[in-house]
Amino acid sequence: MSELPLAAIVADSEPSWGRMPSRYARLLRPYFDEAADEMVDRIQERVPEYDRPAGSDYARKMRHTVRSTVSQFAEVITREGADWEPLLRLYARIGAYEARKGNSLENLQTALRMSGRIACRRFTRDADRLDWPPTVLIEITEALFAFLDTISNAAAMGYDSARAQLANEKEHYRRRLRDALMDDPPASPDLITNLATAAGWQVPRSVAVVAVLLPAEKAPPIMPPELLPDWEAAVPYLVLPDPDGPGRDRLLAGLAGLTAAIGPAMPPTRAAASLRWARQALDCAERGALRGGLIRCMDHVPTLLAAAGRDLVDSAVARRLAPLLELSDARRTRLVPTMLAYLESGHNAVVAAERLGVHQQTIRYRLRRIEELFGDTFTDPDHQLELQLLLHTLVRLS
Repeated sequence: MSELPLAAIVADSEPSWGRMPSRYARLLRPYFDEAADEMVDRIQERVPEYDRPAGSDYARKMRHTVRSTVSQFAEVITREGADWEPLLRLYARIGAYEARKGNSLENLQTALRMSGRIACRRFTRDADRLDWPPTVLIEITEALFAFLDTISNAAAMGYDSARAQLANEKEHYRRRLRDALMDDPPASPDLITNLATAAGWQVPRSVAVVAVLLPAEKAPPIMPPELLPDWEAAVPYLVLPDPDGPGRDRLLAGLAGLTAAIGPAMPPTRAAASLRWARQALDCAERGALRGGLIRCMDHVPTLLAAAGRDLVDSAVARRLAPLLELSDARRTRLVPTMLAYLESGHNAVVAAERLGVHQQTIRYRLRRIEELFGDTFTDPDHQLELQLLLHTLVRLS
């Protein structure tokens, strides 16, 4: 932590020190270890997280730290220009340790406050025993509070620095995890698990990738940490864990006002396939084949299949639907939706008429014309699925 500007902490508080006659400190030195031991005992009693077995390495380091702190206090209140750096670096390391453990600084601050109260009680007792002038007790108490503030600030600086470093490291692993999920051929499950652990991201059973149309002038929205975004990609995207789980609409609320497509749910190792379909859906939306907003690929399977195999589908349309293509635009515009509605309604003219909002006699008239054009092929069960897909393509993608 050599880069931390710890000297500035001392510079802010230095005027409070250097005014105590050294003889008072000399009188107290024989009692320093006793005072430090009392502080350690009280800290372990009141802060369970610091209560470790007496012979443990942690307990020995803690007692050494408290004794060093008490000794350093005597130095700074009696000698101007005392070397603060070792103590401040020690407390900066303590703060960083708490950050890496995922703890707050509350336990450390509690320990410092308790130690300060113990020191104040001892100073009051010593002032009476040693017949100190009242001003000495006032000055030493003021110096104590300034001293505690200083080492507390050093701990906070180390804590903040470590948290920032941890955040940078986690973001680094989040990016690596996101890229590994997009690998094609897929990354190994072990690699994904290891990267997810380092990134603090729980590997779900399935993921969906959300492709986003983000205008160049619009800043990327702030999204929940469960999502893994790549706003720098040619087509920005987000990895959404457990897409069928509860609360997913809430996770995607930041995309309101944008056109985005949610790819199909896939195992994490096949996330790249989900992204391909999501981008296919965005392409269809840009061409007007799908309505904008939040598009769910699973709601538009025929359109996406036709778009993905457009060369094959166009060739099939030219061959299978040739009689329609020879008609005028006006006649074709009436017959194509009728054919599709009739097939999708299970060959029920009444339902088809309701879907199209026309009279059923109109549907029957058009069906006779269709039978003239296609003969038995139109009602041949072997061609139903193919016809529906090709007609759907004419309606959606023409």
